[in-house]
Amino acid sequence: MKVLALDYGAARTGVAVSDATGTLARPLGVVERAATRTGLERLVELVDAERVERIVVGLPLTLRGAQGLQAEETDRFVEALRAAVSVPVERFDERFTTTLASRDPDSKAPEDARAAAYLLETYLAWTAARA
Repeated sequence: MKVLALDYGAARTGVAVSDATGTLARPLGVVERAATRTGLERLVELVDAERVERIVVGLPLTLRGAQGLQAEETDRFVEALRAAVSVPVERFDERFTTTLASRDPDSKAPEDARAAAYLLETYLAWTAARA
C-alpha cells in the first residue's frame, strides 16, 4: 500500500511518500500553508499524482503523550484534509521526528520533508509489526 506522510506545520508541511509495497519512505518536499484552500488543493494533487492509498499525519504529542495546542491545530487540519481527499487519513505519533531530521544535515531534502520521511518509516514499521 502506498502511503503519504505529512509533518504538519501551519507555515510548512513536510511531505514524504512510500514505495508501492509500503516498505520504503522518501522525502518528497514541502507544502506551504497546507491548511489553506491552496495548500489542500496541492495535497489533493499529490495524492492523485502519487496514487497513494492512505495519508498519515504526524500528531505532535508531548513527551508524556498528551495533546497540546499544536495537536489541537493538527486535528483541525486532519478534519479539513479528510473532507478534501478520497483516501483514509489517520494520525500517528510524531515525537522526535524533527529531532531525527535535524541530525541529517547532509541530505538535500528540506528538513520538514525529512521529518515526514522519519514519521513514515516509523509508521510503516509499526504497521508491518502488526500484520
